[in-house]
Amino acid sequence: MATTSDIRNGLCIRYNNDIYKIIEFLHVKPGKGPAFVRTKMKSVSNGKVLENTFSAGHKIDEVRVETHKFQFLYNDGEYYHFMNQEDYTQIRLLESALDRPDLMKEGEVVTIQINTEDNMPLSVELPATVTLEVTATEPGVKGNTATNATKPATVETGAEVNVPLFINEGDKIKIETEKGTYKERVKE
Repeated sequence: MATTSDIRNGLCIRYNNDIYKIIEFLHVKPGKGPAFVRTKMKSVSNGKVLENTFSAGHKIDEVRVETHKFQFLYNDGEYYHFMNQEDYTQIRLLESALDRPDLMKEGEVVTIQINTEDNMPLSVELPATVTLEVTATEPGVKGNTATNATKPATVETGAEVNVPLFINEGDKIKIETEKGTYKERVKE
């Protein structure tokens, strides 16, 4: 059994007969009254996000997890298929188990957390940034780059990202996977 002082991003806990992954947390120590921890948790079974407040020292049921590197193979419409990089076994996951499936391209190496009790996959973590090619966007207008204006662009995986006006079709861009936002253009 763990306590609220052990709460951190990525921690998996058992709560309300389900397993949740901590997305965000904040330790609050008000001037008056007891301390507490405000959390935002995502269900690994259905993807719902839940906000909850735990009082300080509250016991939480931590789920032991192992992390393994998997390569994304393909999406068949319903399931996403992955291959373990160590023993070449394959698993398939529903889209609800993935945080940002629209940013994954075939061959991408991801980290999958697996419950050690029943060997069930809990969550998939993408790298911090991914490099993708822009397949469709409006052409940039010369001289229109002084402002921080953006335009929508579609990348090779089908995701839509707002990019600066100077980005054109065929450019490779880096995208922050946590927020799904443009980071920089990749020079080749």
